[in-house]
Amino acid sequence: MDWHPLRLTAPIKSHVFGGRAIVERLGRCPAPSGRIAETWEVSDVDGEVARVEGGPLAGRTLRSLATGHPGELVGRGWRGDRFPVLTKFIDASGPLPVHLHADDADARRLEGAPHGKTEAWHILDAPPGATALAGVRPGVGADDLRDALVRGDFDAVMRRLPVRSGETLYVPAGTLHSFGPDTLVYEIEQTSDVQQSAMPHRMEDGSRLDDAEWHRNLDLLIAEWKPGPRPDFQPGLRIAVTDDVERVICTAGPYFALERWRAAAGAAMRLPLPTAKILTNVGAPVQVAAGGPPETLATARTLLLPAALREARISGPADVLVGYLPDLETDIRAPLAAAGHGPQAIRALGDLA
Repeated sequence: MDWHPLRLTAPIKSHVFGGRAIVERLGRCPAPSGRIAETWEVSDVDGEVARVEGGPLAGRTLRSLATGHPGELVGRGWRGDRFPVLTKFIDASGPLPVHLHADDADARRLEGAPHGKTEAWHILDAPPGATALAGVRPGVGADDLRDALVRGDFDAVMRRLPVRSGETLYVPAGTLHSFGPDTLVYEIEQTSDVQQSAMPHRMEDGSRLDDAEWHRNLDLLIAEWKPGPRPDFQPGLRIAVTDDVERVICTAGPYFALERWRAAAGAAMRLPLPTAKILTNVGAPVQVAAGGPPETLATARTLLLPAALREARISGPADVLVGYLPDLETDIRAPLAAAGHGPQAIRALGDLA
């Protein structure tokens, strides 16, 4: 295989909560007119499987590369039925529906889907006073929760958390949640689209559900709800790579890790690729070299870097997000401990028990 950094098709969703922030505040260009709620940067979700754009692998699906060449694409002996990590930009110009995602067991048992969805949100932009709903208050039972959801009285039963740019929230599957309005997020998650909404309308177009369908959705939501998780936003843990290159581990768990790397002007950032890494640019355009001559990664655009490339070099100034399927000991615990971070702070990043 002639491996190279992969530019992938990125489905765009125009759900009712979206606006133009991904274009106007983040700087994505070109972009279609109209409302943009989500761009799926790397997707192997059924019905939204990305294809390679350009280069010798043009036209190949991500699914075919992940299943046909798992060692070269994902690395580390990984095997699976689809690429394991999904990433998105989300513009919550309006509030997202209050909803949750099944865990793996409930996805198979109740949804007929192969995988559930744990996710994390990295806040790119939010105004002072912005909040999110994440998890249910202690002592709330299923009957109380259902009654509050029917009334739309979410604050009676859910935790409301302050939102600040640069922080990250790890959201275990089964956790009831929402964020927005006026909040711009980069989301990383399991490759799955299972979800159950508490709302009496469809998020795609705002049309009203009939009462029977709405109440069936609520029944399934309650069946998939996990009362225990009460996650909190974290600022991430810093590792000084060199004097002019910084690595911040934002969140981590068995399904994904997300890091934010920054490099000063003139610095050379070396990104090892023991596994595939999703490189998303949230700063000015940067030069990326991996397995060939340098190429430009524009603002708010993404490359998938196959493990077969072994290393990518990024020229500063740079501000990029890096998502991947981690070896938690090698990639997360050991380097953070070596940088002086304690066990409690490391565990707070996500699911690192």
